[in-house]
Amino acid sequence: MLDDQARDPQAPKGRPTPKRSEAQGQRRRAVTTPTDRKGAARQARDARRVDMAKQREALASGDERYLPVRDKGPVRRFTRDYVDSRFRIAEFFLPIAVLILVLSIVRVGSLQTISLLLWLIVIVAIVADSFVTGFALRNQLRKRFPEQNTKGAVAYGLMRTLQMRRLRLPKPQVARGTKL
Repeated sequence: MLDDQARDPQAPKGRPTPKRSEAQGQRRRAVTTPTDRKGAARQARDARRVDMAKQREALASGDERYLPVRDKGPVRRFTRDYVDSRFRIAEFFLPIAVLILVLSIVRVGSLQTISLLLWLIVIVAIVADSFVTGFALRNQLRKRFPEQNTKGAVAYGLMRTLQMRRLRLPKPQVARGTKL
């Protein structure tokens, strides 16, 4: 059809101008407004539920097609794989924090002192590990994706290190110790 093809604006259109009533009728048919507001809301809710189910499944399986925008693309995939390929101190933060909390609750002065010292050591270790991971990841991203936008990928990776490996979404796709 001629409408689909690009044409010179000065060239004749090759068909008669439609009557006003025909043009208005075509515009009315193009916009399909639902007649039943509750039914339309129900359909939208069902469609959203299906999309979210696909997204949850993709987060569990790593299927790139249905991942949220935040997790899509080769840069984010490499970042996830880079973080998941090694042990990180930050991923053990929650269990260590629970241990420190238990030690600090016990009414023994020496255990409370040990818990404070352990707390300081853990925080310094996590910060140091995060700096090392951040610099190494930034260098790898520059080397592997020189032409692509890597903005936010290092922060994405560092936030992923704070999650325990079992609880990470999308699920880790590489084993620990894998060379990338």
